[in-house]
Amino acid sequence: MIPALTGLAAAAAAVAAGYQSMAPAGQWYGQTFTGGLRGSKQIALTYDDGPNDPHTLNLLDVLAKHNVPAAFFMIGRYVKQRPDIARAVALAGHLIGNHTFTHPLLIFKSAVQTRTELVDCQQALHDAIGAPANLFRPPFGGRRPATFRIAQELGLQTVMWNVTGYDWNAPPAVVIENKVARQMRGGDVILLHDGGHRALGADRAQTVIATENLIRRYKDQGYEFVTVEEMRDFRRANVR
Repeated sequence: MIPALTGLAAAAAAVAAGYQSMAPAGQWYGQTFTGGLRGSKQIALTYDDGPNDPHTLNLLDVLAKHNVPAAFFMIGRYVKQRPDIARAVALAGHLIGNHTFTHPLLIFKSAVQTRTELVDCQQALHDAIGAPANLFRPPFGGRRPATFRIAQELGLQTVMWNVTGYDWNAPPAVVIENKVARQMRGGDVILLHDGGHRALGADRAQTVIATENLIRRYKDQGYEFVTVEEMRDFRRANVR
């Protein structure tokens, strides 16, 4: 009986550890920012896997039209190919984050490989916009203790999310909007995609449409769109 219980406990621990390495809200392996104050009227838009022509630029037009800030977590190899788009994002005043150089699942990478991914992305961003990032989002959300240690050593704060549009397979805009709406509670960091990790040119036209519709919907409901940094600072100032 005792060996069986021990085996079950070990299995449960393994499942929990696996969950914590991938779940956006998991905090076992290191502190991440996943959202602001529950029930607040703040929303932060974030986009992964760019820069990507033309959809990143189209998003910039939508965001500028509505005076909404966002954070773009960029893949370094795409930044090297399209530094002009990365510069356009920076010049528009949006936050730019490190999303590694090639978008690997970091839980399967060594510390040396992880550091190389982050450093190479930082260098690509520095070459494109004149400065490295200070935000980091692990590809697929996958991380382990070494991931956080290396990110911290490079001056990177890890930012996750608590709402996702599940838009990576380019569903219709209305599907993206409905998925976001079902998860919204206020104080939300929304994950969307302006590119695709497999190659440049991923079709994100529906995400662009969904973004404009979501902005209209939630502004009409009295929500304020802020950056993840503004949301973080607001939370710190109001949590005692």
